Amino acid sequence: MATLDVAKLGGGSAGSVELAPEVFETTVKPHLLHAEVRRQLSRRRAGTHATKNRSAVSGGGAKPYRQKGTGRARQGTIRAPQYAGGGSVFGPVPRSYEHRLNKGTRRAALKSALSLRQQEGAVTVVDAFEVEEIKTRQVAQALAGLGLEGSVLIVVPERDTRLELAARNLRGVNVLPVIGLNVHDVLRHQRLLIVQGAIDGIHARFSGGAQA
Repeated sequence: MATLDVAKLGGGSAGSVELAPEVFETTVKPHLLHAEVRRQLSRRRAGTHATKNRSAVSGGGAKPYRQKGTGRARQGTIRAPQYAGGGSVFGPVPRSYEHRLNKGTRRAALKSALSLRQQEGAVTVVDAFEVEEIKTRQVAQALAGLGLEGSVLIVVPERDTRLELAARNLRGVNVLPVIGLNVHDVLRHQRLLIVQGAIDGIHARFSGGAQA
């Protein structure tokens, strides 16, 4: 079982915390990470692109010329696909790109992502992370004091609107509650900063068959 020191924002140590090996020390499986990230990004696709078919294009209510006697092929409307300005054939229509992965696969993918960051030594635990005011400077100074720069994902026990607003102008820094922790955000940030109170929440997500 891995044990990490718990840091304080003002400097010093607040003890240590144990990380469950079944969550932070599992075998990293890249194919699961790929599958889950692909699922997440597919859900974000708007799927609103569309073209007009012959019934949706305006005009063309009358036959362009009579049925017989012209020597040309019969035509019913100038909005048929073979005419310029006509409707599209089998064009894109609004649809969902979402696809599903079973719960076990998603849970295993998140464990792999957390284990990967733990293997890289990219997980830092802090006793608390609170800001007195909604000031970006306070978050930047706190991260600098912990030796964290660049891309950092801050994981808190519950949603903290004040901290989210204070951190939103820092490039590469995001704040997520335990319930929102996901593979894509873990992988797109180089470092994880976990508030100590969120460790139990992360462990609880993988105990008792809870939804990951």
